[in-house]
Amino acid sequence: MDSGLYAAYTGLLARTQALDTAANNLANAGTVGFRAQRDYFRSVLAGIGGQAAPPSQVGNAVNDFGVLGGSLIDQGEGAVTATGNPLDLALDGQGFFAIQTTQGTRYTRDGAFTRSATGVLETQQGDAVLDATGQPITLPTGALSIGPDGSVSVTTAEGSAIAGQIGVFGFPADTAMVAEGTNRFAAPDEAQAAVVATPVREGALEGANLDAVHGTMQLILVQRQAEMMQKALTTFNNDFDKTAAEELGRL
Repeated sequence: MDSGLYAAYTGLLARTQALDTAANNLANAGTVGFRAQRDYFRSVLAGIGGQAAPPSQVGNAVNDFGVLGGSLIDQGEGAVTATGNPLDLALDGQGFFAIQTTQGTRYTRDGAFTRSATGVLETQQGDAVLDATGQPITLPTGALSIGPDGSVSVTTAEGSAIAGQIGVFGFPADTAMVAEGTNRFAAPDEAQAAVVATPVREGALEGANLDAVHGTMQLILVQRQAEMMQKALTTFNNDFDKTAAEELGRL
């Protein structure tokens, strides 16, 4: 059997999966704190149970091609836009805000925070923002000011006081964060979060690290590649059917 059939099939499979990734990236180009996902590839392995298969023509043909192995989160920073809201925060560097969710501690670059009716600093979804010790931050009524180190000052009629310090956490560079939704991430169980000294910028928000123009170009490129692989697969499939019909007629 012509090994080109395998090349066309694996190419179509990889481009179809990459098309989903590109579409998701583009859909979230306007999401605060969004991190785009980038595809990576791996070889197709013709083996059983992790053992190398005996040499064969089919195995060698398949192993010459790659398929999409998955996607990794691009940790590049997005553009920061000033908002003037003291509870809008952006990070000038690597790291994440920690939030308390029903699934456990999660991490985000979305610093569009609010103060709840009970004074708890929380996300737009109602998840409590955590301090450096992993505890929620409760703010008294008053004018707020957040310093570059994440310390939250509250000014009342009695004076000013530090009400808490927003935690900023980092992970080793090779940590594979898992995206949950548009701007929330989970760390692997074995990963250890560490407090980092990344400056906090008050009155600003970080946008997605992929703009709509580049996202659209990437989507069009992947779509065209998928169409090319589909045409190639159709060509090889038709040639195979023709060859099979001719050979069977001679038997």
